[in-house]
Amino acid sequence: MVQAIGGGAVVFPSADPGSMEAQEARLPSQLLSAVLRIHRLMGDLKEQTFQAKYRGVELEALYEVGLAISSTLDLERLWEDVLLRAVSLLDARRGAFYEAHGEGFQLRSAIGGEAVPSIPSEQVGRAGQQGLNEGEEPAGDDWGALPGADHALVVPILNSGAPRGLLVVGDKESRHGVGPFSSQDRQTLALFGYQAAIALENAHLHQQALEKERLEREMELAAQIQRQILPDRLPVTQGYEVFGWNRPARQVGGDYYDVLTLANGNLVLVVADVSGKGMPAALMVSTLHSALRLMLDQTGVKAELLERLNRHILDLSLPNKFITLLLVEIEPATGRLRYLNAGHNPGLLVRLDGGFERLEAGGLPLGLLPSSQYQQSELELGEGAVLCLYSDGITECASPEGDEFGEQRLSEFLLENRNLALERLEQEMVEACVQFARGESQGDDQTVVLLRRSLSGSPEAES
Repeated sequence: MVQAIGGGAVVFPSADPGSMEAQEARLPSQLLSAVLRIHRLMGDLKEQTFQAKYRGVELEALYEVGLAISSTLDLERLWEDVLLRAVSLLDARRGAFYEAHGEGFQLRSAIGGEAVPSIPSEQVGRAGQQGLNEGEEPAGDDWGALPGADHALVVPILNSGAPRGLLVVGDKESRHGVGPFSSQDRQTLALFGYQAAIALENAHLHQQALEKERLEREMELAAQIQRQILPDRLPVTQGYEVFGWNRPARQVGGDYYDVLTLANGNLVLVVADVSGKGMPAALMVSTLHSALRLMLDQTGVKAELLERLNRHILDLSLPNKFITLLLVEIEPATGRLRYLNAGHNPGLLVRLDGGFERLEAGGLPLGLLPSSQYQQSELELGEGAVLCLYSDGITECASPEGDEFGEQRLSEFLLENRNLALERLEQEMVEACVQFARGESQGDDQTVVLLRRSLSGSPEAES
């Protein structure tokens, strides 16, 4: 006799249904069902124990993988490391790693087969932007990152909610051959993606720190070169007092000054201002310095000098880059002064009796037009007169209300303090600008060159 119990059946030996043996052979169906349920539960428990152990091994592997990639600070090596470990972690045959770049994702590393070189953001489906909900199946490679792959899985590498990259693995290997990835595989890869995001961020920060350090070294080197370009010692000319000063708004600047003596004994003063600030302006200063010194020996202080300089700067400078320049030549014996002004702030000449004269521009800044022409002008530098050449960082020094120090204030300051020794005069000028700015940061490079013709037989200027 056969009796169905639960999902199975029990076969009883043939006997008289009314006999004692038949009655003893009839076991309660509930008892047999319980035995079968226990058997099934033991099987489920064994499977769950296996899965728990497997998950533990998997999490331990994830932890070790995370430690390994977090110690890598070289980006190119890290891209390869992340991909290799992701493929190994999921027993995949192939994979690709993409990093966010511009409006999409750029291939950084591939293993096991071909991968498309880039993926526009709009082509990345929901699988590349967010995780799966419970019960959903992993999405496939519907945008074709791995050509020829039968199965693919993609997870984003997120940093602060923004995708920094994509991890793609394809064709999972198992005992039954190549197959699809499970939801658990996706969760594993997603956890790995979080670790990869931290490692990538650390590597990027390390790279930025190295780049910043490199730029700081280069800027310091540029500052040293610029300090060498500016004169550290001014020539001594009998009957004249000269002083020069420069303070860049940044580590390097676009202001330039020089004081030199020509072969004929004449004294030359120059102040120039390159448009812009920082490294590009500093490079233009270096170009101006070498070209001016070379051409000055060839032409002297003439209009031809600025015309040649203008063409030279125009050939070498970037568009919209120009230089304003004021060049002064003085005959020490006579006080005769000749000057060329290429769009620079007018020099200010304060005479002993308080009279003022301005050394006005006689042409456009250097580097604007190839056919620019320049006009040379002359003045008489009387005894006791003070000449001030400056950059617009002085007159454009701004107060918190937005007012500028201006040429008028500078003229009044020079008139009031013209009897001070030039170094003291410069210190007072800087202090006047600082007090006027009342804590506002220096917006532009500041340069001043001062010259005084002494009085014959007079005592030294006030200190």
